[in-house]
Amino acid sequence: MSSITTAGKRWRLRRLADAQGYFSMVAIDQRPPIFAELARTLGCTVEQVPFAEVLAAKRVLAEGFAAEASAMLVDPNWGYPAVADVLNPAAGLLMTLEDHRTTADRRSSAIADWSVDKIRALGGDAVKLLAWYHPRSSAAVREHQQAFVQQVGEDCARCDLPFVLELLLYPLDHDDAAAYREDAGKRADEVLHSVQTFADARYRVDLFKLESPIPAEQVEAPGSAAGDACARAFAALDGACADRPWVMLSAGASAQAFEQVVGHAARAGAAGFLAGRALWSDALALWPDRSAMAAHLAGTGRQRLRGLKQLMAREGRPWQPPPWDAALRAEGEFARAR
Repeated sequence: MSSITTAGKRWRLRRLADAQGYFSMVAIDQRPPIFAELARTLGCTVEQVPFAEVLAAKRVLAEGFAAEASAMLVDPNWGYPAVADVLNPAAGLLMTLEDHRTTADRRSSAIADWSVDKIRALGGDAVKLLAWYHPRSSAAVREHQQAFVQQVGEDCARCDLPFVLELLLYPLDHDDAAAYREDAGKRADEVLHSVQTFADARYRVDLFKLESPIPAEQVEAPGSAAGDACARAFAALDGACADRPWVMLSAGASAQAFEQVVGHAARAGAAGFLAGRALWSDALALWPDRSAMAAHLAGTGRQRLRGLKQLMAREGRPWQPPPWDAALRAEGEFARAR
């Protein structure tokens, strides 16, 4: 069952969606992918990318999408300081919790000096947590990830903040923990197993941010045997969420491949998307030419976002909160329960 039963979670989750209940959210919280691209365009190492350049690039990204996204996802150390004054106050604000630095076996931790409580105090509408997870990793790694996710879910429940959980598989045959690429060798059953694991009520997930069960570049349109198999995999993904709303992540997929993925997800019951690089990676490649990057976002980037919104509105399943029933019997009960 969905954990979206409290007044605070209901209200804040509504702020992440549009008036029809679709989530058209844009992510600019990425760190390693942005560091790597800026290093390439600036001709330096990742370690040499200036802090100010990261802030400036994220600001251009925010300016490109803030007016049309139903919500924006930002990080606290580069994103929010750079874009707070250009975010749309009528849209939702998600903030990321996990540190981009992780161990070789992908054990997650929170950003230093950052917490669910601080996200609430800052005015965030939801907490986003990326958890790398693989059902065939060691028991110790799986137990660490499960305990960490459970603690975050409990903290979100205490603060009445929606918990948005992002799950990503990763290849077990190498230890490139800095890689933020889709695992091209992933299996659909392992993606589904991961979602089923965290759909358990003890994790208190309110909204799943999920990867395609099939590598994005291999997703085919319905009408062929391969396309129909893709459709079945996405339908199984919907079932794995145990009636919780879910959105698709882009995981660095090309814009064309991600559109195909979103089409399958919409038809399977997704309520939207939370996309980053599929919308803006080629614009970021124009850095440090800010004018060229801004023009690309204003044209191609926004056109992609609008196209995905239209696709979701045609074929997706809008999220609506469960019927509100405060079950009050006397004056003062509601205030006392807060």
